Amino acid sequence: MANERIILGIDPGTTIMGFGLIKVVNKSMQFLQLNELILNKYDDHYMKLKVIFERTIELIDTHHPDEIAIEAPFFGKNVQSMLKLGRAQGVAMAAGLSRQIPITEYEPKKIKMAITGNGNASKEQVAKMLQQLLGLKELPKNLDSTDGLAAAVCHHFNTGKPTVSGKSYTGWDAFIKQNPGKVK
Repeated sequence: MANERIILGIDPGTTIMGFGLIKVVNKSMQFLQLNELILNKYDDHYMKLKVIFERTIELIDTHHPDEIAIEAPFFGKNVQSMLKLGRAQGVAMAAGLSRQIPITEYEPKKIKMAITGNGNASKEQVAKMLQQLLGLKELPKNLDSTDGLAAAVCHHFNTGKPTVSGKSYTGWDAFIKQNPGKVK
């Protein structure tokens, strides 16, 4: 029997929330969907959060993902923007947790590195690489949806790699070499 799982990737935002879904059969990725939730039509921040929660629940109930990968908000200078992004991320996470789905958070640089090999890649570079990796015929106008899809693909690429306190290892040999004091 094939090892199969569905990963939902989310790029949280209060103007646009991007999301993408992939199916992984054994180690092979299949594109399922990418889209975005346009939130700028809502004036009330709390209404935006409600819509994010409800749409995330709808995605979960429709596609039954086994795991959720979510992009962590990057640290900017505007504290109010960070607070709003953190809330958007929190309600998306709460939706997943309410359905007992494991959630993994990835820094934007880690997602870009996993997809392109360059942690400073542009949104366009990430989208083009996803297009090649998944055989997408065309890219969306807004790239928030490809950012969500990138989180899902990043999660697939990082599944099974042991990590300790933010460090990443290629296997047990690498872990032992980097942590000699933890092995007897």
